[in-house]
Amino acid sequence: MSVDQTKGLQEEEKDDYTFDKVPAEKRNMGWFSVTNITFGIATAIFYFQTGSVMALQYGAMNAIISAIYAIVIAGILGTVIAYLSAKSGMNVNLMSRQGFGYIGASLTSLIYASNFIMYCAFEGMILVSAVHAFFPAIPLWLLIIVFGSIVIPLNWFGIKQLDKLQKWSLPIFFIFLIAIIIVAANIPSQFDGHFWTYMPEGVQIGGTGLLLCIGMQHGIMGLTALIASDYARFLKPKDIKLGSIMIGFIPQIFCFGVMGLLGIWFGVRLAESNPGVYIVTILGLGGVAFTLLTQLRINVTNIYSASLSLSNFFENVFHFKPDRHFWVVVSAVVSIALMLGGILDYLGSAMTFQGVLLMAWAAILVTDALVVKKLLKIGPKEYEARQEKLYKWNPVGVAPLIISSVLGTIAGLGYMGTFLQNTATFFAAILASFLTVAIAVYTKGRYYSKAPEEIKVKRKKEKERKSPTFTKEIPVE
Repeated sequence: MSVDQTKGLQEEEKDDYTFDKVPAEKRNMGWFSVTNITFGIATAIFYFQTGSVMALQYGAMNAIISAIYAIVIAGILGTVIAYLSAKSGMNVNLMSRQGFGYIGASLTSLIYASNFIMYCAFEGMILVSAVHAFFPAIPLWLLIIVFGSIVIPLNWFGIKQLDKLQKWSLPIFFIFLIAIIIVAANIPSQFDGHFWTYMPEGVQIGGTGLLLCIGMQHGIMGLTALIASDYARFLKPKDIKLGSIMIGFIPQIFCFGVMGLLGIWFGVRLAESNPGVYIVTILGLGGVAFTLLTQLRINVTNIYSASLSLSNFFENVFHFKPDRHFWVVVSAVVSIALMLGGILDYLGSAMTFQGVLLMAWAAILVTDALVVKKLLKIGPKEYEARQEKLYKWNPVGVAPLIISSVLGTIAGLGYMGTFLQNTATFFAAILASFLTVAIAVYTKGRYYSKAPEEIKVKRKKEKERKSPTFTKEIPVE
């Protein structure tokens, strides 16, 4: 690499704007480039796995209906959040500072980071399983360390590097995908009949089966909607309207519709739910290469978003402010530790808990922007992320998140009946929206931003605290 190229990449890495909004002159990415980056999320074969599992356990049609539901709800949430991010130049971590308070928002940053690290571990284990199936002589622990570490250099130079990686790898992904579909279509099906008619014994269309499928979709829907903000903030102003729709809906259509539907088809046709097994069975070494490509595409975005969130959390709470590279390494190391600890054994419980937290957070952000600020005219129109102008806590965001997450988790564990157990995430999101409006009306927007007088007093106290002590002269009588 030449000196000029190295210098250019070093300049690009500084443009991640972890702690502040992206300045207007840096919002220079077209909607296609930004959508292309978020497309890395949509091409993960984790969606194969959820589609296959839902079809084999609860019936293909229930899985298909839940996919349509996921596209619509996650698409709407993703579009609104992408629009807010593009207009403000902030991601959801920074946008949350005003509605939650700068310390309150650190809770969402930690939740966000833990989700991305956990999904990085889930995706990493799919890759490790596929490689191990083809090369059983290689120890699992070694594969985990190797593939868990490779995302570090791929994330080193920030969003510009991600754009290049996703852009050049996308055509290769589609070539592999078409090859897998063609080969699988020529393999005798394990099910006689059209795949969408498959229904396990004792299961019917609708009812509990459908609710369970929707519950599984909730585990990832909030994440796919929120992650758009990490990239939409770089959109060109002229691309905001079209770009928000493209970023909000296209990845959702592909991940839940295309990848999810293919997962249903593969699962029913091959009578297998693990894509790490059936992709290698279909294409052999080519299947290993395809799995490697898809999982690296998704995990570089997982680590990128995790590093931004960890940076925000530690800067807010502990004033610990290393650069993003430090958090890239930390995120990757924690992900490796989770893989070594057998994270896939807790997949169902983790997805339920994550779904409740993330959908509640997304619901609060959207309700705050569209209902509280726009409709009710409560609170400032512009987002603010600077600590000196914000309170530590804002009950408008913090209280709904805590209450809805606790009650949603209790419901998800089955303590509020079967119906709420299967709709815990949806219940938490509705409750969070209602509480956001109620608390905003009650507090009259008091805790969104400090008044100018309060800021002046704070600055004066800080100046006095930093100035050296002095002895007051005593007049001589």
